Amino acid sequence: MNLNLLTEKIEKGAMVAALLLFTVLPLIDAVGRHFGGFHIPGSASYLQHLTLWLTFLGGLLAAGRDAHLTLSTAAMLGVGRLRRAARWISFSVAGAVCGILGYASFGVVMADREQGNVLPVGMPEWISECVMPLALGLMAIRYVFKSSDRLAGKLAAAALVAAAFGLGALQESAGSWSMPVLGVVLAATLLGSPVFVAMSGLALILFFKDGTPVSAVPAEIYRLIASPTLPAIPLLTAAGYILAESKAADRLVRFFRAVFGWMPGGVALLVLSVCVLFTTFTGGSGVTIIALGGLVYPILLRDKYPEGFSIGLVVAAGSLGLLFPPSLPVILYSVVAGVPADLLYLAGLVPGLMLVLIVAVYSSWVGRRAQSGRAAFSAKEARAAFWEAKWELSVPALVIVLFVSGQASMVEAAAAACAYSILIECFVLRDIHFVRDLPAVLLKSGALVGAVLILLSTAMGLTSWLVDAQIPDRLLAEVQTRIASPLVFLLVLNALLLILGSVLEIYSGIVILTPLLAPLGAAYGIDPVHLGIIFLANLELGFIFPPVGLNLLLASSRFNRPLTSLYRHVWVFLIIRGAGVLLITYVPILSLGLLRLLGRV
Repeated sequence: MNLNLLTEKIEKGAMVAALLLFTVLPLIDAVGRHFGGFHIPGSASYLQHLTLWLTFLGGLLAAGRDAHLTLSTAAMLGVGRLRRAARWISFSVAGAVCGILGYASFGVVMADREQGNVLPVGMPEWISECVMPLALGLMAIRYVFKSSDRLAGKLAAAALVAAAFGLGALQESAGSWSMPVLGVVLAATLLGSPVFVAMSGLALILFFKDGTPVSAVPAEIYRLIASPTLPAIPLLTAAGYILAESKAADRLVRFFRAVFGWMPGGVALLVLSVCVLFTTFTGGSGVTIIALGGLVYPILLRDKYPEGFSIGLVVAAGSLGLLFPPSLPVILYSVVAGVPADLLYLAGLVPGLMLVLIVAVYSSWVGRRAQSGRAAFSAKEARAAFWEAKWELSVPALVIVLFVSGQASMVEAAAAACAYSILIECFVLRDIHFVRDLPAVLLKSGALVGAVLILLSTAMGLTSWLVDAQIPDRLLAEVQTRIASPLVFLLVLNALLLILGSVLEIYSGIVILTPLLAPLGAAYGIDPVHLGIIFLANLELGFIFPPVGLNLLLASSRFNRPLTSLYRHVWVFLIIRGAGVLLITYVPILSLGLLRLLGRV
């Protein structure tokens, strides 16, 4: 068997096995706690190491599928010689950074070997940790091979990786070459390098320049994997992908048509509802437009909705729902900012419903003007549609009930959602074959998991350098000398997040911006939970903000439309939702009212 195919097979098999084991472990503890107090000794330690494996196996998988999160600016390069040159630069730099990061993580593994820590099963921890240098080394090789279609291009990329290692011998002159190399890393990121390459590359260079061992970057990973809510991210990602790959969309469309079809603009409301539900589970990763665009867009056209409105609604609705449980961005913000996820979910309920409502009111008005078709309400059809879609509708209800009732932790509730999704789609509804189809679905989710977690883990290294260099303190002092009013600060914050949200993918935005902006919000007396809702609502709006919001790019590809034509179709939704974001910003009772009513703040 070809060595590359064998490596790929081992990689995929390990990823699927890790995800399935990751699902089972929290469930055993959750069930055992209620029946006889059974508990797996060291289960928390196992989950931490499985998180480590999912991070780096997923990162390796994402590197092979070009699924790592990148800036939207790379999409503007088009095709041809310029794009090929950008590809060589971006992948060569990615290979160099991954190679050095692998070397640095090897140092961490060797240091941990000296400590002699052992897992409950008797295996030394350092053996499990070897997944870091191994995966990063393979990623470096993978990026070198992907840098060019020609052997000369691959060899040149390998030479650049070697040159990057050679800089390690120039410690004394690091001050002279560090800034130009930083510029190269940032340029490569603009040209298409993954954002995690920028985060880790900057951290490696800055630590090296200050005389700190580069192993400080991968060492920060352990601070990350100790987070009690982090394991919920891969579990909910897998659940969302399982639902997206099944026929859940057809069943949900039928249900919402039965519920809303008799209303003015009822079809628009059904599109809005099903998109919101899908976005809630897939975390705004673009799956909504890809999975539902081809299904709901023709439905709108058949019901006489204007073509421009129909595209605009699909694009805008594809980013609504990020504030509702069990949305992944909320959990990620909770991990990075240190704000409890349950408080963020409760605080986001009213603002999220308000954003959906204002889009629904406008959509209903357009439907009335377009004299779109309306069907008489049928209780029989509503009951039948509900019964057909009951399994999918029960998934978010299961997560909310388990978590809010205190019967399960966030991770255990996420594990229940993942296992439940597998159960209903593979064995009850049989849309996905457990052996033939499920591994491919889990691999798709694993690529996104790896992309998010490796970005988060490497960004912790950069955050550590920023804290050591007192950058947040300096930024705070600078902002306070220029902006005295909290109201003005919030307006500037809205504008900044909107612009950056149109360039940064939401997971990248959370990881990069939160450590810098959270201290600023605290200094201006803004409640950290309210700041989190402002932050997420703005990034949610950035999905449809020109010129290169993620939903605009995906819709351009999905519907084969030029980006400039999409700008005309989304501007009304941009204004409506922008007004909603301003209300969320300046009327904190929308975010904090429910928490105060429940005595949580």
